[in-house]
Amino acid sequence: MKKEKLVEEIIRVKKEKKAIILAHNYQPDEVQEIADFVGDSLELSRKAAEVEAEIIVFCGVHFMAETAKILAPSKKVLLPDIKARCPMADRLSGKDLRWMKEQNPGRKVVAYVNTTAEVKAETDVCCTSANAVKVVNSLPDEEIIFVPDRNLASYVMNQTGKRLIVWDGCCPIHEGIRVKDIEEQKRLHPEAEVWAHPECRPEVLEKVDRILSTGQMRRESPKSGAKAIIIATEVGLLYQLRKENPDKKFYAAREKAVCQNMKRINLKKVYKALLREKPEIILEESLAQKAKEAISRMVQII
Repeated sequence: MKKEKLVEEIIRVKKEKKAIILAHNYQPDEVQEIADFVGDSLELSRKAAEVEAEIIVFCGVHFMAETAKILAPSKKVLLPDIKARCPMADRLSGKDLRWMKEQNPGRKVVAYVNTTAEVKAETDVCCTSANAVKVVNSLPDEEIIFVPDRNLASYVMNQTGKRLIVWDGCCPIHEGIRVKDIEEQKRLHPEAEVWAHPECRPEVLEKVDRILSTGQMRRESPKSGAKAIIIATEVGLLYQLRKENPDKKFYAAREKAVCQNMKRINLKKVYKALLREKPEIILEESLAQKAKEAISRMVQII
């Protein structure tokens, strides 16, 4: 089926089944183009809870679709490719976190939303890359367990002065962006500002002008006086930045900063998911409720 016909069919079936398509900022351009909403993982999960749709087609990775199901338990949540996983989220299990808690009794746990439902269920409060500093500062404790991203933890420690007991995990895509990449792009585009995601290495964050989440980058771009910006995150975000800011130039800090898991989803898989209403995300009710409590505590803080 040709692309134009495939898009027509997706729109038809979506309307027929009262479905909605949500796509993460790192999804392939063609998937972002047909989505009803494009955003970061928490923005999309909140949208899943708000919308009237009976079916949510979540174009992202597994933990994101899980979070959408946690916040919208009565809706059918589909992940077009069930093998679209997050290496950082999958590196930490509920068992691992229980072990950390046993080793550090009485310590509160802050978990990045980039975690499985099983981990969220063992957590006191979740955070996003945008609000991690605020969440950690909201706790009176001076020593806190923080999982699963060591780079985000490093950034938060620098901003809060608190001691974080850290799980040794990271996003391989952001970890792969090096100082030499920033320096090379600055050499090519000396007029450009450099914006980086806080999942980047500490030495990279030291070299940039602004440290922002993907959602913040999209919100701040129209307001910025910069006419050229080097973006240190997964390259999929550039599609929305260029689309929303045609008067500005955006450059990838590293062209190879591509998450292959995010790119597993395509138009054909979106269409099949709509037709078959699977793969569906199913969560055990008590686990989902525990996980929701950690997310709800975060929402109360922000």
